Amino acid sequence: MESQSLYDLSPILWMMGFGLLLAAAPLSWLWLRHRNASGDQRYQRLAVLTLFLTFDLVLFGAFTRLTDSGLGCPDWPGCYGSASPVGAHAEISQAQEAMPTGPVTHSKAWVEMIHRYLATGVGVLIIALTVMAWRQRRQLPLSPWWATFTLVWVCLQGAFGALTVTMKLFPAIVTLHLLGGLILIALLRVQTVQPLPAPQLMGAGRWWWALAVVTGMVWLQIALGGWVSTNYAVLACNEFPACQGSFWPAMNFDDGFTLWRPLGMDGSGQPITFAALTAIHYVHRLMAYAVLVALVWLGWRLRREPIARGLSNALLALAAWQLLTGLSNVILDWPLLAAVAHTGGAAALVMVLTGSLVRYRGAMGSPSVTPVQRATGALT
Repeated sequence: MESQSLYDLSPILWMMGFGLLLAAAPLSWLWLRHRNASGDQRYQRLAVLTLFLTFDLVLFGAFTRLTDSGLGCPDWPGCYGSASPVGAHAEISQAQEAMPTGPVTHSKAWVEMIHRYLATGVGVLIIALTVMAWRQRRQLPLSPWWATFTLVWVCLQGAFGALTVTMKLFPAIVTLHLLGGLILIALLRVQTVQPLPAPQLMGAGRWWWALAVVTGMVWLQIALGGWVSTNYAVLACNEFPACQGSFWPAMNFDDGFTLWRPLGMDGSGQPITFAALTAIHYVHRLMAYAVLVALVWLGWRLRREPIARGLSNALLALAAWQLLTGLSNVILDWPLLAAVAHTGGAAALVMVLTGSLVRYRGAMGSPSVTPVQRATGALT
């Protein structure tokens, strides 16, 4: 079997066409439904639509990774130099015959290429969002540079997607690709929320800093979770609350947290040890306890503020969701549905916390809040 070039740009025009076609449907629907709306309203609704589809893209990316479809097509941006697995049928069949369980099979190739088509479509929507931001910049509450940076970021995210394939699921690259998708969600979320006008909430600055600390903890936990997933360390501990019959099992932190190394190898090029995988898993589990306590504490304290009741409920619900899906991954041997749902919960936390940080920022410096403002405000 002939070796395949890692980069083959021959199908790039077809890929761009697929992206335009996928983006045309939501753009047309948005234009027809809101053709009489003002420019800033259309921008806001396009940002919400793009955020929703980006959230879906992140979930499908998790599905792609968890079904081991990340190398379903061994080159980029197409599949064996074709724009779809249909054109690569012979090459995929040959690879599948040589290794029936993968990494290249017909089903995995389709999963991988659908993920790329969806990513291209989201990229087109972000281009449209950027163009609209500059055209309507005098009407928008945010600088058009937010949309511009989002466009730059989605291009960078595409580069990490290419490296994920060409570097053969290098754990650091795959983890950065996951984090990049969530940063993209955060950037879009900023553009879909309006800051609360001050004065709106008593002690808004204090709450903002509490949210910022919890948000930082959540991002660290997401990075640790990505490191667990990309190193396939979920099943290093398949019981709870103990791990391998101990509350402090044998662990190798040096090898587990050597960041720049190939998948399945340690820093010296030897197969990674089980103790290293255990360290990866257990650090994520220990951090999960701290994040869970922080989310529950913040959610419970926010219940004292009537206008923050929705945020409080969201934080408590997502904390419970992440606990249940995380436990399901461990106890039920990493079922696909629970694993994707766990990623979805992390993405939802990013959306909720980012939106709340923006809104609280607008209310910082407020010395007081009136009963009318308490009754009519909203933080979610």
